Amino acid sequence: QVHVVESGGGLVQAGGSLTLSCAASGSAFDISDMNWYRQPPGKQRELVAHITAGGSTNYADSLKGRFTISRGNAKNTVYLQMNSLKPEDTAVYYCNVDGTDGTSGLLYTYWGQGTQVTVSS
Repeated sequence: QVHVVESGGGLVQAGGSLTLSCAASGSAFDISDMNWYRQPPGKQRELVAHITAGGSTNYADSLKGRFTISRGNAKNTVYLQMNSLKPEDTAVYYCNVDGTDGTSGLLYTYWGQGTQVTVSS
Protein backbone atom coordinates (compact mmCIF):
# COMPACT_ATOMS: atom_id res chain seq x y z
CA GLN A 1 0.00 0.00 0.00
CA VAL A 2 1.14 3.54 -0.82
CA HIS A 3 0.67 6.40 1.60
CA VAL A 4 0.46 9.95 0.28
CA VAL A 5 0.96 12.83 2.70
CA GLU A 6 0.65 16.56 2.02
CA SER A 7 2.09 19.32 4.16
CA GLY A 8 2.65 23.06 4.08
CA GLY A 9 -0.89 24.36 4.27
CA GLY A 10 -1.94 27.16 6.54
CA LEU A 11 -3.24 30.70 6.77
CA VAL A 12 -1.78 33.38 4.52
CA GLN A 13 -2.77 36.92 3.58
CA ALA A 14 -3.89 37.78 0.08
CA GLY A 15 -0.89 38.42 -2.13
CA GLY A 16 1.31 36.12 -0.11
CA SER A 17 2.97 32.87 -1.03
CA LEU A 18 2.85 29.31 0.20
CA THR A 19 4.54 26.08 -0.81
CA LEU A 20 2.87 22.70 -0.47
CA SER A 21 4.78 19.45 -0.32
CA CYS A 22 3.72 15.91 -1.03
CA ALA A 23 5.53 12.65 -0.43
CA ALA A 24 4.48 9.15 -1.41
CA SER A 25 5.83 6.19 0.47
CA GLY A 26 5.39 2.46 0.22
CA SER A 27 6.83 -0.65 -1.34
CA ALA A 28 7.03 -1.82 -4.95
CA PHE A 29 5.29 1.14 -6.55
CA ASP A 30 6.51 2.97 -9.66
CA ILE A 31 5.19 6.51 -9.83
CA SER A 32 4.31 7.99 -13.20
CA ASP A 33 2.25 11.19 -12.92
CA MET A 34 1.56 13.41 -9.95
CA ASN A 35 -1.17 15.98 -9.54
CA TRP A 36 -2.49 18.65 -7.24
CA TYR A 37 -6.23 19.04 -6.84
CA ARG A 38 -8.20 21.36 -4.64
CA GLN A 39 -11.72 21.53 -3.27
CA PRO A 40 -13.08 24.90 -2.16
CA PRO A 41 -15.76 24.84 0.54
CA GLY A 42 -19.06 23.67 -0.90
CA LYS A 43 -17.62 23.17 -4.38
CA GLN A 44 -16.45 20.29 -6.54
CA ARG A 45 -12.87 19.11 -6.55
CA GLU A 46 -10.84 20.57 -9.41
CA LEU A 47 -7.46 19.94 -10.97
CA VAL A 48 -4.83 22.52 -10.09
CA ALA A 49 -1.68 21.21 -11.75
CA HIS A 50 -0.29 18.09 -13.35
CA ILE A 51 3.25 16.87 -13.90
CA THR A 52 4.35 13.81 -15.84
CA ALA A 53 7.24 11.47 -15.21
CA GLY A 54 9.12 13.35 -17.92
CA GLY A 55 8.58 16.70 -16.25
CA SER A 56 5.90 18.13 -18.52
CA THR A 57 3.46 20.35 -16.66
CA ASN A 58 -0.08 21.55 -17.11
CA TYR A 59 -2.13 24.05 -15.11
CA ALA A 60 -5.63 25.28 -14.82
CA ASP A 61 -5.83 28.37 -17.02
CA SER A 62 -6.75 30.65 -14.15
CA LEU A 63 -3.65 29.60 -12.22
CA LYS A 64 -1.02 29.94 -14.91
CA GLY A 65 1.67 32.37 -13.86
CA ARG A 66 0.83 32.09 -10.16
CA PHE A 67 1.23 28.39 -9.35
CA THR A 68 4.20 26.17 -10.16
CA ILE A 69 4.32 22.40 -9.84
CA SER A 70 7.64 20.61 -9.62
CA ARG A 71 9.08 17.24 -8.71
CA GLY A 72 11.89 16.75 -6.30
CA ASN A 73 15.06 14.84 -7.02
CA ALA A 74 13.38 12.03 -5.16
CA LYS A 75 10.73 10.94 -7.65
CA ASN A 76 8.21 10.28 -4.92
CA THR A 77 7.93 13.96 -4.05
CA VAL A 78 6.07 16.84 -5.63
CA TYR A 79 5.70 20.50 -4.71
CA LEU A 80 3.25 23.27 -5.43
CA GLN A 81 4.56 26.82 -5.18
CA MET A 82 1.66 29.25 -4.85
CA ASN A 83 2.24 32.97 -5.36
CA SER A 84 -0.02 36.01 -5.36
CA LEU A 85 -2.62 34.09 -3.44
CA LYS A 86 -6.22 35.22 -3.53
CA PRO A 87 -9.13 34.49 -1.19
CA GLU A 88 -10.65 32.37 -3.97
CA ASP A 89 -7.67 30.02 -3.62
CA THR A 90 -8.95 28.95 -0.22
CA ALA A 91 -9.51 25.20 -0.37
CA VAL A 92 -8.36 21.81 0.78
CA TYR A 93 -5.48 20.84 -1.47
CA TYR A 94 -4.96 17.18 -2.34
CA CYS A 95 -1.97 15.38 -3.76
CA ASN A 96 -2.74 12.64 -6.26
CA VAL A 97 -0.23 10.00 -7.35
CA ASP A 98 -0.55 7.65 -10.32
CA GLY A 99 1.63 4.63 -10.78
CA THR A 100 2.09 0.92 -11.26
CA ASP A 101 2.39 -1.70 -8.58
CA GLY A 102 5.76 -3.33 -8.98
CA THR A 103 4.48 -6.75 -7.98
CA SER A 104 1.16 -7.10 -9.77
CA GLY A 105 1.68 -4.61 -12.61
CA LEU A 106 -1.72 -3.07 -11.95
CA LEU A 107 -2.33 0.66 -12.23
CA TYR A 108 -3.38 2.56 -9.12
CA THR A 109 -4.29 6.07 -8.10
CA TYR A 110 -3.53 7.23 -4.57
CA TRP A 111 -4.72 10.30 -2.70
CA GLY A 112 -3.43 12.18 0.26
CA GLN A 113 -5.60 13.31 3.14
CA GLY A 114 -5.47 16.94 2.06
CA THR A 115 -4.04 20.09 3.56
CA GLN A 116 -6.02 23.24 4.26
CA VAL A 117 -5.02 26.51 2.62
CA THR A 118 -6.83 29.61 3.80
CA VAL A 119 -6.22 32.99 2.18
CA SER A 120 -7.49 35.99 4.09
CA SER A 121 -8.52 39.25 2.47
